[in-house]
Amino acid sequence: MPQAPRAFFPRSVLLEALVWAGVAASALGAIATHLHWQVSFPRLGDNLLLALAAVLLAWPIRRLPGWSWATALGATWLAALVALTGVVPAAAVALLVAAAAAVGGRVVGDARPLPALLCGMALIAAAIGWTVSLPIHYWWVHAPLLGLVVALRRKALRSQFTICARGWRDAVAASPRAAAASVLMLGVSSSAAWLPTLQYDDLAYHLGMPWQLMLHGRYALDPSQQVWVLAPWSGDALQAVAQVVARTEARSALNIAWFAMTAAGLWQLCKLLGVRPALRWAAPALFASLPMTSSLLGGMQTETFASAVTIGLAVLVVDISGAGTRRLLAGALLFGLLCGLKPLHVIAGLLLAAWAGRRQRHSLPSPLALAWSLLLVVAIGGSSYVQAWIVTGNPVLPLFNSVFLSPWFDPVDFADPNWHRGLDATTLWRMTFDTDAYVEGWDGAMGLTLVALAGAWLLAFRHAPARGLALCATAALLLALLPMQYARYLHPSLVLLLPALVAGIGVLPPMRSAVLVAGLCIANLALQPNAHWILRGGGVMHAVRSLGDETKLFEAYAPERALAAAIRERAPDTGPVLVLSNPFHAEFAGRGRTVDWYSPRLFTARGIAGLTADGSGWEALLRDEGIAEVILDPTRLTPAQRAGLERVHAHREMAVGGAEWWRIDVQGVEP
Repeated sequence: MPQAPRAFFPRSVLLEALVWAGVAASALGAIATHLHWQVSFPRLGDNLLLALAAVLLAWPIRRLPGWSWATALGATWLAALVALTGVVPAAAVALLVAAAAAVGGRVVGDARPLPALLCGMALIAAAIGWTVSLPIHYWWVHAPLLGLVVALRRKALRSQFTICARGWRDAVAASPRAAAASVLMLGVSSSAAWLPTLQYDDLAYHLGMPWQLMLHGRYALDPSQQVWVLAPWSGDALQAVAQVVARTEARSALNIAWFAMTAAGLWQLCKLLGVRPALRWAAPALFASLPMTSSLLGGMQTETFASAVTIGLAVLVVDISGAGTRRLLAGALLFGLLCGLKPLHVIAGLLLAAWAGRRQRHSLPSPLALAWSLLLVVAIGGSSYVQAWIVTGNPVLPLFNSVFLSPWFDPVDFADPNWHRGLDATTLWRMTFDTDAYVEGWDGAMGLTLVALAGAWLLAFRHAPARGLALCATAALLLALLPMQYARYLHPSLVLLLPALVAGIGVLPPMRSAVLVAGLCIANLALQPNAHWILRGGGVMHAVRSLGDETKLFEAYAPERALAAAIRERAPDTGPVLVLSNPFHAEFAGRGRTVDWYSPRLFTARGIAGLTADGSGWEALLRDEGIAEVILDPTRLTPAQRAGLERVHAHREMAVGGAEWWRIDVQGVEP
């Protein structure tokens, strides 16, 4: 009987070649676009120095009985976070996390700590969202309530902690070297959280709810001063809880909690997809290496939260071992939390829900159970939409205002023309190598992952356990590009794709897969500073040298924040504060004013005031608003603004960096 002809290349060689083809394409793309010119070698040196310091500090801990390298490194990074950002914020976040795990355990059971924690976060965010305008959000309300929940469920929390500790030991023991390398990469990425809140959108908007709840116990639903004030707020609500309890900003510690949840969920997904033990650690490492992961840790954007929630929802879909009713409730809670974070995050949630329906098409929940779950989604994620509709007539103000015609914004659809560059087959390639056209950063700010693992991406569809996840993540990635081509919005979908990519890498032998993952992580790490100007400017090492002193960091990167602290201390009750230098008015907790587009009314008034060269227009604006304090940049002050300040007898009180605080004579602004 004739034998079948032998293939010229073994099938395994062809599969390996496909994986390495993506790596070759990324190398050629980097060379062709001169991406190496965009690498900040001083910042790469800083990151390598941090990694070396962590190893040296972890070495004596590693010598203790029962301590692995991964555990010692994790403890070192955690200690650095607490040392540089504060014990009190870390304790406040720990209390919030414990209470969330306690509450969520009642929904999904205490045997599943990660879904329990995420479900608890969803319930707490909903409770804050529906009551945010009521004067009840004081530390002496939140702290005792969270403490009471922890006390009542202490046995359940002890059980969850035991499960987590046992799971960690088993995961590390199965591949100690891969675990240590992954934790080292996670730690280097986490160093971006050592910075205080300095990013533009946070100072203009996201800090508003935490500061208002901390200072006033309630949130003013006033779109006249900030048009985004009623935008989906679940992320800011959770930030607010931690800040209210800590009585200071606690963003860094809370972001690290979400960061850890994401990493844990990625490892669990890899295990559920059948990835070999050592390679499971590749997904957290690749996640940490993404430049945007670090930049997001330094701010309050929803993508940090959404990545963790999306991964948690994927774990629920893939792991069908739990009870059906509890899984449905947990899925509804997490889907609702995605809705409460940002409408765009719902895309991945819908795709995962469709996949769950496909996987369990023979045992779908009853129509009544589905109806109740939809009501639960509304209860968890609908607070901002409902209240925005009641207050402004537009549930997503300022989006789609050509449809809702709210008087609080122009009757047009809000859009940023910077991020509408068109969508075609080369978009992801251009986002990788021409990234500054798609985000406020430098080329390479997305990392090389999408191109370098393009071959593994194709192979993920061949791997049956990973096929559904690869389809969902790919569809979410592409659909997120439709509204606008903005790189940051792709981050949660890219994170969701990582376990499928790792499954595709699994065709390589262990040593070659380790070399590929390590090389890609180092390449991404070299591009990490490109994701944000503060990272590129050496902000992390500045935080280390200043031992986390916020005052020095504010002076260097956001002098308006230093002046805001001085105003709160020296002029706490004088009247509204107008910030002319940048629209950084959120932390004034309702007292701040901006003439930027965030306040359409004052933006229009600014245009009118500028028509009078003698300053009378600006004088009228300052009088009408009762402005008592002004923060300005003297190099950007117009002659009309300077004349207006002179007419109301303003004088300079203090200067920090390039910003100045001017006080207005109270008599000068009286009608």
